[in-house]
Amino acid sequence: MPVPALSVVMSVWNDEAFVGQAIDSILAQSFTDFEFLMVDDHSADGSATVMAQRAASDPRIRILPTGEKGRVAALNRLLHEARAPIVALMDSDDISAPQRFERQLAFLAAHPDHGAVSCDCDKMDQAGARLERPPIVRPTSHAGLVVNFESGPLLNHNAVMMRQAALEQIGGYRAAFRHAEDYDLWLRLSEVAKLANLPESLVTYRIHARQVSTANLVEQTRNAALAWLAYCARREGRADPSADLMALPDLDGINAVFGHGSAAYVRRRIVERILYAPEALAGDGWAALIGHIDEAGPAPHLWRAAARLAVGGKPLHAARTALALAKAGVAA
Repeated sequence: MPVPALSVVMSVWNDEAFVGQAIDSILAQSFTDFEFLMVDDHSADGSATVMAQRAASDPRIRILPTGEKGRVAALNRLLHEARAPIVALMDSDDISAPQRFERQLAFLAAHPDHGAVSCDCDKMDQAGARLERPPIVRPTSHAGLVVNFESGPLLNHNAVMMRQAALEQIGGYRAAFRHAEDYDLWLRLSEVAKLANLPESLVTYRIHARQVSTANLVEQTRNAALAWLAYCARREGRADPSADLMALPDLDGINAVFGHGSAAYVRRRIVERILYAPEALAGDGWAALIGHIDEAGPAPHLWRAAARLAVGGKPLHAARTALALAKAGVAA
């Protein structure tokens, strides 16, 4: 069987309502020399049926058997099975524009020093209606992305095309960085190749309440902050403290692994991310909020967090936050 120029990979989890549209957008690409690898990540709906129906109509589709549960395991399996020298990622609830592959492949052909290229994205709601949102300005050049590495917008994971050689060099996704595995991948990929974004919107990103990134905001932010600390260690010539970890430490164990002051940095990053989300502040982010108050003192934005908790229906947490801020003020 001839090796295709491109391997498209897609992990699917409970996207019965959307996955057919996602597959159809790939099959409608102007560039056609690709294989399309998919795996159903233990969906509880009819996603697998939709996938099988589409596979029966196009020989480029190959469905892998369901394996170890989880997005990282599924993505690494797909990458391992991909035969082409270049891999395109696709999310099972999004839609790719017909010229996406053509444009991204042309960029990589013209820039052999680049290991990955993504693009801008339009947005749609659950029903597929276009959403008008303030634009997210993403750097297009590698130099611009490096400036943004710590906390700015980087690559849209659902729209990335990458060289397999670069992925093999860094070892693919790391399971420890669950919900931030893409960010960790970009940081490590940047150490062996350049990254870029095309300014065109070549993917439409679907926004709905069931998305993993919104459901695991605190864990995602904690793991992204630890990925940054690991990147800083490598950049400074030190050993990567996360290199052999199968799971990342909780807040109480971070300093022992990543060094003094690391937990305070992670707590600050978490609070900054969830400051306008009372449910997260009173839930998974509560320990980070109280710890950050002890470290930062009674800053005005933290008093506003107490007010948001009160308005958001969390009066007990609001009172405890105000008390912690008052105590921090006295101690200062």
